[in-house]
Amino acid sequence: MIEPMTPPRLTPPRPTLIADAAIDLIAEAGLRGLTHRAVDDAAGLSVGSTSNLARTRAALLELVLNRIVERETADHPVFAEGERPRAAAPARALLAEVGAEVLFQALTSGRRLTLARLELALEATRRPELRVVYDRLGARFAELGAALLAAAGSTDPEGDARRLVRWCDGVLFNATAGSGHWHVPMPEELRGEIDRYLTALLGEEG
Repeated sequence: MIEPMTPPRLTPPRPTLIADAAIDLIAEAGLRGLTHRAVDDAAGLSVGSTSNLARTRAALLELVLNRIVERETADHPVFAEGERPRAAAPARALLAEVGAEVLFQALTSGRRLTLARLELALEATRRPELRVVYDRLGARFAELGAALLAAAGSTDPEGDARRLVRWCDGVLFNATAGSGHWHVPMPEELRGEIDRYLTALLGEEG
C-alpha cells in the first residue's frame, strides 16, 4: 500500500515572517525591544533581512500595523467588500454577533496582536507619520461599523460608529492592560453588553 505523501509545509513570504516576528517582539518587550537586528533573530533570518525590507523604523512600524489589521480581519468575511447586510434586523444581530466574536478573539487568541496594537497606538501619539497610517487603517473598522449601523436603522451611523469604536477600544484596553486585565469577558457577556449599547444608540427593536 502506498502511503499518501505529506504536503510540504509552505514557508510564509519574507514580509509576513518579518512582520509576525516584530509583532511578537512588541507584545513581549514593547517597542524598546524592536530593532531590525532583533527581528532578524526572531524570524530566523540572516542579518540585514529586515532592514532590506523596511530600511527605517517608521517603515517597519507601518509594516507591522498593516500585518496586524490583516490578521485581525482575516477570519471574518464581514470585513470583505460585498458582505455588507441590507436588512435592518439581520444587520443589528450581525453587529452584536461579530462584535462579540471579534472582541473575544482579540482578548484571547489575538491578545498578542492587541498588545502590539496598543503599543503602536501610544507610539502614534509621538510620531505623526505613524498617526496617519494608524488612523487610515483604523478607519476601516469605523466604516464597517457605520455601514452595519446604517443597515440597522441608525439615523447617525458615522457618529454612532465612533461611539461604538470608543466603547470597543475601552473594552480591549481594560481587559488587557487596564484594571480589568484579570477578567476576560466571555462571548455571551460581550454580546449582552453590545446589545444593551445598541439599544442605547438605536432604541428598542420594533
